[in-house]
Amino acid sequence: MQIQPYLFFHGRCEEAMGYYRKALDARVSMLMRYRESPDPMPPDAIPPGWEDKIMHAELAIGDAVLMLSDGCAETDPGFRGFSLSLAVPDAETADRMFAALLDGGEELMPLGETFFSPRFGMVSDRYGVSWMINLPAKDDHSN
Repeated sequence: MQIQPYLFFHGRCEEAMGYYRKALDARVSMLMRYRESPDPMPPDAIPPGWEDKIMHAELAIGDAVLMLSDGCAETDPGFRGFSLSLAVPDAETADRMFAALLDGGEELMPLGETFFSPRFGMVSDRYGVSWMINLPAKDDHSN
């Protein structure tokens, strides 16, 4: 069994995908627009003009897959009860990805050394997604 993160961007999914491709070296592994659905959309399922919005997409970030969509609503429900934790291979990658996610976002915890990590920090990106950047300690065998 696996838990898969699925993020809804309320009309800004394509923009967010481009951002994550650059910031996190993500690769688009799947993309389907509403107009490409093999089944017709139910009446009033999506707002008018959303035919080219993203119904479902998948981004590969390292070995992980992040699923994304524009969703079916035009408003942001405001749920903030989660963070995505990104384990990075080295300090340089931690610095680069933290800075890229911080561009247009908000620093929640500065990137620095903690008792559990030589490099850890938290940032809310420009889309309001909370990220924890973590360089695992060398003696950490949990990954």
